[in-house]
Amino acid sequence: MAHITTRLVGVLIFLVATAAPAAEAQDTASQGSVSDLQVVDCLLPGQVRRLGQSRYITARRPIMTTAGDCRIRGGEYTEFDRADYRTALAVWLPAAEAGDPEAQTNAGEIFEKGLGTTPNYGAALIWYRKAAEQGYSRAQFNLGTLYERGLGVEADKLIALNWYRKAWDMPEDSVIYQTAAREAQDQQRAKLESEISKKSNQITLLQSQVDRLKVSIDALQQRPETTEPTPPVNNDSAQSSEQANDPTPATTASASLPSDDLRDQIAQLESMIAGLSEARSEVETEYAAIPVFRQPKAVTAELASSDSNEGDPTENTSFGQYYALIIGNSDYRHMVDLTTPQLDVEKIGSILEGRYGFSVKVLLNASDVEVMHAINDLNSELDEDDNLLIYYAGHGSQMEMGDLQAGYWLPVNADPPPRDTHWISNESITRHLGRLKAKRVLVVADSCYAGLLSDAPDYLFLSQPGSNNYSAEFMKYKLNRSSRLMISSGGNSPVLDNGGTGHSVFASAFINILGANEQIMSGPQLFSQLKPVVLERSEAVGFRQEPDFKTIKISGNEAGDFFFVPASAGS
Repeated sequence: MAHITTRLVGVLIFLVATAAPAAEAQDTASQGSVSDLQVVDCLLPGQVRRLGQSRYITARRPIMTTAGDCRIRGGEYTEFDRADYRTALAVWLPAAEAGDPEAQTNAGEIFEKGLGTTPNYGAALIWYRKAAEQGYSRAQFNLGTLYERGLGVEADKLIALNWYRKAWDMPEDSVIYQTAAREAQDQQRAKLESEISKKSNQITLLQSQVDRLKVSIDALQQRPETTEPTPPVNNDSAQSSEQANDPTPATTASASLPSDDLRDQIAQLESMIAGLSEARSEVETEYAAIPVFRQPKAVTAELASSDSNEGDPTENTSFGQYYALIIGNSDYRHMVDLTTPQLDVEKIGSILEGRYGFSVKVLLNASDVEVMHAINDLNSELDEDDNLLIYYAGHGSQMEMGDLQAGYWLPVNADPPPRDTHWISNESITRHLGRLKAKRVLVVADSCYAGLLSDAPDYLFLSQPGSNNYSAEFMKYKLNRSSRLMISSGGNSPVLDNGGTGHSVFASAFINILGANEQIMSGPQLFSQLKPVVLERSEAVGFRQEPDFKTIKISGNEAGDFFFVPASAGS
């Protein structure tokens, strides 16, 4: 078996040289505090307005911004308290109660996340619904995820898909929507048909038992009564004396009691049959209520064919500018070093820049301040139609937060667990992604527990991952909507640092696929090629590593996609 190294924090702790704290202090002093770069729920002061001869101050305005920006603008915020969601909720609740859909959605997200406590999905559902019914797309998407996973409400994938459709501004007669809806319908029909069949079989079985018991009762009633011999008289018992003088013969219990028992059993079985019949009826009603969509014409051809009269649907299509922030941490100050991240990101950066035209920024062996500065700076560098790829390779860790698991990226100045002073939380990253103006964002994380960056359901594959051909309708739909997507190298588990001929198993597959690609490739298509390679190569060394692909919830995803466009395929 090959030697296995994982990107898991805490494998080995080095003795810290006395110069290390001084180096960290110098980092912080020269670049500012990382806490200034955290996105907070900020209450800005009210505006001073004049009405005639009078002046008045408007109510304070809640926004999401960095702590440093909030202070500069005279705002108020509570430094994040993971043990108490009320500190964040207090900022948004007044506006939510006044009917503001953004504030209602933020309140719902606070309840759903729990912020260190047990999530309150019922409360989240209420606030999401209030905002969703006002047409607020983020709330509609969040509401759909609760229905899809059955959180705070009975799971229903068709209702979930319908909320997704509304969030994505997709008409009911859309070919794309109807294709996905029919797939969800087929799954729901199969499930309900199985339940109906199971209950019908149970009813048939119980009814046959009832019929057999009734036959047994009829047989008992046709048998003549039998008498028992008179028991010997006990002269010491008055009761026995009375029995001896009683001329009525004693009848055996078998003539009456067995039939009574059988009737009781029949009553119990008939009650069970009634209950099953009622349950079956409810399932049949649910089955009948599944909506039927009209059959789109030539769905597969419309979605997947590039041979239509329209010509190449991607011709003269503007995909916007491409940017990449590539982070590779290998040389850790207080933990075991990693072998491949620096090599991984250098190669990936070269491919993205040379083959796909990305403007690439590479961070090697970065501290928490450097990483957060780089992510925060993107807010002023990106425009509305731009694309951003963030690739992280390095140590990762997790920590229990109430009933949930929180994930972290570990910069080179991070301490081993449980000391998380310099760890970069997934929540901090997600909140920054929600502020970015870029239309399309893809985060690729090759670290342990990277899948914790998103707790959304698996990505809905509307883009037919097996094909590189797109219709004009499909491209128009996808490119007009934002995306916040994530590919993690191993879900919520440890991952390999080697096994890929100088690269990690994941990075090696990522590099080979992008390096060989000559067509426009969507995120789902990249993932559909990536996953089986990583699984096969990791299992070959006795370690199962399974990547996953998800939307990043609570960051502005609108069912868009991320496209890799080689220079030869672009406009």
